[in-house]
Amino acid sequence: MTEDEIDSRKAPTVAIVGRPNVGKSSIFNRLAERKIAIVLDQPGITRDRVHAPCKLTEVPCNLIDTGGIGEEADEEFTSDVQVEAEIAMTSADVILFVVDARQGLQTADEAIAKILRKSSQKPIELILNKCDTEKFELMTGDFAKLGFGEGIPVSAEHGLNFFTLLDTLDEHFANIEQELEEKKGEALKVGLKIAMIGRPNAGKSSLVNAIMNDDRTIVSEISGTTRDAVDIPYTRGNEKHTLIDTAGLRPRSKRDTSVEVFSAMRTEKAIRRADLVLLVVDLAEGVSAMDRKIGRTIQAEGKPCIIIANKFDLFHTGKPKPERMQKAKEHLRDELFFLHYAPFVCVSALKSQALDQIFKTISKVREGSKYSMSTGELNRILEHAVIRNPPSEHKTIKKRLKILYGTMAFNERYAQISVPTLILFVNDKRLMSENYQAYLENRIRDNYICLGLPIPFSVRSRNR
Repeated sequence: MTEDEIDSRKAPTVAIVGRPNVGKSSIFNRLAERKIAIVLDQPGITRDRVHAPCKLTEVPCNLIDTGGIGEEADEEFTSDVQVEAEIAMTSADVILFVVDARQGLQTADEAIAKILRKSSQKPIELILNKCDTEKFELMTGDFAKLGFGEGIPVSAEHGLNFFTLLDTLDEHFANIEQELEEKKGEALKVGLKIAMIGRPNAGKSSLVNAIMNDDRTIVSEISGTTRDAVDIPYTRGNEKHTLIDTAGLRPRSKRDTSVEVFSAMRTEKAIRRADLVLLVVDLAEGVSAMDRKIGRTIQAEGKPCIIIANKFDLFHTGKPKPERMQKAKEHLRDELFFLHYAPFVCVSALKSQALDQIFKTISKVREGSKYSMSTGELNRILEHAVIRNPPSEHKTIKKRLKILYGTMAFNERYAQISVPTLILFVNDKRLMSENYQAYLENRIRDNYICLGLPIPFSVRSRNR
């Protein structure tokens, strides 16, 4: 994109999809007010996504023109076109589904409509192109079967009825803006939801009390004193956070009462609804099997995480602090190796030591989550990683993994701390081994600011 184009992460994005030769590129050019996409009377001309800004709407937006899907106009490029269209639909805020009103409803139109209904939760507008007469209503009846209403009749060639399309887009953008403002206001009011998770007697409640400077939760040497998840409002600076103090998780075999079973269920629910999880471990006793199991739960839920090594004042006493810190680092990284992305902070809740470091680290995690790696940068990293260490041949399938394309998707609207999902399109997803996936993740982390953030992979086969 050129310098004057609109940042797709700040402005609404509109993807134009449909089968080949229905006039997607003509509509794209009309909205962009210049000829960018190639327009020929031959299906399958547009094979890649084409981007351009649109300034005709009240809120400027970013347009994406996609290759035609639903027909194999060019078998060699069909899978690539499908991939590009899927990426566009994933990243779009509004989807324009274009059909040819002259030709009438086609089987390919119905197939694309089925894909859109299943895979997209975004607003979808049916665009009836090539309506070159004023009697639009005579040409639109059959398309109502697609399930997207009667549609908006337009003529991209003659510019007819585009004011209706622009008004419709403005309505969608207004709804999107209102939704974002509501989410922003709600986030500002509630702040981060921070869950304190750990086994019994690791010091979670003591840590909450030290942060609050208030004996608000019961602290006892008897493990399991906190039976329920307790939401505690906490204001720090100009933000109102919620600290979630949870019951300590114990192995299932040791849950001897129904109260403990329900407490464990609420703890797992607290992990799911938290924006950030603090895994509290007793450093004096060392990381236990239960700590590892809790860590696996956090990893499985895909939550941002910080490891809080409590009782640091009782760890290797008598040795210099740098040596104690190094010992703590080695122990935590060895025992919780699968949470390699999670930074750790050594504290003493009892003595209120290093508590500021917790929130400094939270700020770093939060700031890092705002950084977005471009698609081009990501694919260059993947290309260099494959050249440096090519995938080995699969023993059973007798093929090698081939990475075709990679992109990052963010779920920014529903979390204070956005976790990226790495979407990889490959020749066959069965060829992706855990070891090679871990290797790719490490190469990405070498170039990407993602402290405390997991990077879940979504590997998709090119041939369906």
